Amino acid sequence: MGEEIDRRPEPELGLRERKKRETRRRIADIATGLFMTRGFDNVTVADVARVADVSVNTVFNYFRTKEDLFFDRQDEMIETAGRAFRDRRPGEGVVAVFRRRFFEGLDEGDYRTAFHEGSEVWMKTVGDSPALTARSRELGQQMKDVLAGLLAEETGAGPDDIAPRAVASMIYAAQGVLIEEIAARKSAGETLQEMREDVYASAARVFDLLEHGIGDYAPKPADDR
Repeated sequence: MGEEIDRRPEPELGLRERKKRETRRRIADIATGLFMTRGFDNVTVADVARVADVSVNTVFNYFRTKEDLFFDRQDEMIETAGRAFRDRRPGEGVVAVFRRRFFEGLDEGDYRTAFHEGSEVWMKTVGDSPALTARSRELGQQMKDVLAGLLAEETGAGPDDIAPRAVASMIYAAQGVLIEEIAARKSAGETLQEMREDVYASAARVFDLLEHGIGDYAPKPADDR
């Protein structure tokens, strides 16, 4: 039998830890606002510290790099994605659980789907900064690696088995296309309500392709001669 999942609630944080978490979130929120307003490369860590009314050393106590100030939720995203896979419903495959999570994110306007106000500004901020673009690629690869590791462990795949890595890459590539499409339409001036029906339909089609395969997609027409 597989190892049982510990479903006991996490212990409540003490006052000191809660304050540290609140301070970290406050600094990150201030930094992200500055980056999205002025551009990532035009804001220094000293600027963030001054607006947050803390020292530069305090900022680096919470964040290893300037890029970490912007991507402050990535560890949380990787952790929650892994937990969702491990805690998926009986009989639920990896595509099905990521499909369900994506639609739940759309329903909730969650930041990980880009279906929320300001997503286009966030994406533009990343695209305008070589440093953030590089870090975004690194984090994307990290997310794929974590999922591939979980898939290999779950299926008993050996180190030379390409399937876990291929599946993880396809799932995150599909989600990336949907996120980019949402942000692009938002940037073009569409409201969330105007694009809602199309977004849900596009997500359903993309996950259908993942779930049922692309073998029958785009066959060359028969020669009529």
